[in-house]
Amino acid sequence: MDLKEAVAKAFRMDEEAWRRHANPWSVWTRFAAIPLMLLGIWSRDWIGWWCLVPIAAVIGWLFVNPSAFPPVEPRGWVARGIYGEHAWVRDKSLVPPNHLVVLRILVVLGLAGFGLMVWGLVRLEVWPTVFGTALLVVAQLWRIDRFGWLWERVEQRDRMTAG
Repeated sequence: MDLKEAVAKAFRMDEEAWRRHANPWSVWTRFAAIPLMLLGIWSRDWIGWWCLVPIAAVIGWLFVNPSAFPPVEPRGWVARGIYGEHAWVRDKSLVPPNHLVVLRILVVLGLAGFGLMVWGLVRLEVWPTVFGTALLVVAQLWRIDRFGWLWERVEQRDRMTAG
């Protein structure tokens, strides 16, 4: 079992959960949780151990989120991206080598952003926190875009084999 499968299993991501997670409300509220988590962590300087309350609330939301919204079909940009990610989790061979390079670069950018963000949070410095978060979000949005392209490719392949 690779990391993607382990994460999917931890979040109980069955077929229905993937369809629910493709709901734009699911995706955008997960992105909205990022500044809330940052604020919760940053608040340790103001409220001490009470900062664990908002942090726990955000973590709880992130676990509930994939199944909190009604399922959707892959029509919009976000939904196609999530369906594409699901297709990739099931079959890694769907991604052509040149796109795999882009996905790997995006993972590196996201990890760099995450590292900067963590460094900024540990030191309570604004610029690395904000810049790292922005880098992380841009990398994730770009990944969603690439997975949306992948989903369109899967749909086209399915139409060709069916027709």
